[in-house]
Amino acid sequence: MLKLRHVGLDVHCDSIVMSVADNGSAPAEIWKRLEYSEPRVLAELRKLGPLHQLAVCYEAGPTGYGLARSLMAAGVDCRVVAPALVPGVRGRVKTDRRDARKLAHFLRSGDLTEVWIPDPQTEAIRDLERARDAARVAARRIKQQLLKFLRRQGRRFTEGKTNWTKTHWAWIRRQRFEHEAQRRVLADAVQAVEQAQARVTQLDQDIAECIEGWRLLPWVRSFQAFFGIELLTAVGVAAEVGDFRRFPTAAKFMAFPGLVPSENSSGERRRQGGITKTGNRHLRRLLIEAAWHYYDAPATASARLVARREGVPAEVVAIADKALKRLRKKSHALQRQQKSSKTIAAALARELAGFLWAAALATPTPQADGARR
Repeated sequence: MLKLRHVGLDVHCDSIVMSVADNGSAPAEIWKRLEYSEPRVLAELRKLGPLHQLAVCYEAGPTGYGLARSLMAAGVDCRVVAPALVPGVRGRVKTDRRDARKLAHFLRSGDLTEVWIPDPQTEAIRDLERARDAARVAARRIKQQLLKFLRRQGRRFTEGKTNWTKTHWAWIRRQRFEHEAQRRVLADAVQAVEQAQARVTQLDQDIAECIEGWRLLPWVRSFQAFFGIELLTAVGVAAEVGDFRRFPTAAKFMAFPGLVPSENSSGERRRQGGITKTGNRHLRRLLIEAAWHYYDAPATASARLVARREGVPAEVVAIADKALKRLRKKSHALQRQQKSSKTIAAALARELAGFLWAAALATPTPQADGARR
């Protein structure tokens, strides 16, 4: 249905600036600045005309999807758009009023890119797996601080090649210092590492418990049929994507986490560079971490992988086997070309994304119940 008015909302945690662009070429005008309140926004929209004749948008950000869900429940065509893909406007002045006008203008012209609005349960699982990722990063940082402290004191681990093994921990606990202050630093660091690791372990358990009954659980099980992908990675991929069916082709899905090559071409000249790194960075990290397993992958599935494939559709297992064969071959070919390991990992992650997309489409799952896009 043709929308008669287009509304841009510049949303902050305490306030919202509303701008309106009518059909035609007239510039968008500021309607009102109001306190953040979903009922208040809906009341202001009713003043602009019938709700079914309005198109509303705001940028994805820290305020989440609550406003969009509230407006959509009331019958408003509300869209959440990607901030990085909003066309730029010349000038060095940036204000809330200008941002609101810009959103209304480009909503009318159709130049905004919508983001997918997850259903509440999927958003909750995504919050949990991102909390686990934050805990993992914090634990790694604390471990690095402990190692740096020991190295500053000339203490270097020579009893093994890998840190954080039982042998390494025993070595750390045997360290003795002359000064009480340094002994307390070591004790505090060891305690901090143990607490950080316990937090990660607890979140791992929370994820395993909370995904029971999740609508996307069939995808989680299918993704674990792939070499290099276990429960936590599978949950992360499913939660970050939400609905694979919104991508019409594998190439479209590869672009979503920014794994496609950048390009600067003109006329007969064609130049491609590194990956774009635009899109979902959490998904990109998960895919690249999984792709590293294919760098020197075995030719056949291990007993552990075979066990994970129990109950998975045969078509998905065939796709996973094809992925293992193809990515292993591609890795060896790129290594013969003396490509850097990071370049190889990015190339493998891109193709792995395509295989996961195919596996998702081959897995029966309920239709999305919370998002329309």
